[in-house]
Amino acid sequence: MVVTFTVTDQDNGAWAVLRVSGELDLVTSPVLRQRVHDVVAEGRHRLVLDLSEVWFCDSSGVGVLIASRRLLRSCQGRLRLILPARGAADGSHVNKVLGALGVRRLFEVHPDVPSAVDEDARPLSA
Repeated sequence: MVVTFTVTDQDNGAWAVLRVSGELDLVTSPVLRQRVHDVVAEGRHRLVLDLSEVWFCDSSGVGVLIASRRLLRSCQGRLRLILPARGAADGSHVNKVLGALGVRRLFEVHPDVPSAVDEDARPLSA
């Protein structure tokens, strides 16, 4: 079985958006880590990770999310996550994993890209 994992770039004004789809695990998380580093190396310090198409996330994936947050904070940047539109209501896998590990509160989570790139939008509650 071949697992597809993709990360696609989308420029959205002041924010860089990386759309992630597939499984975020030990094999694929280094790809996302590198893409985040590439964005920061380009001088982009506002990043949205759209995880709405991620159906599995293990501890290495969570590690990349936490490392990405740390990296962006170190350069006075911001990281926002997009979890599936139903988010906490349907208990998306990524949301459940972040909650179970007690790190969900570390992230600004939004329901979609327009909300995530809106400076005035309030994140979803943990």
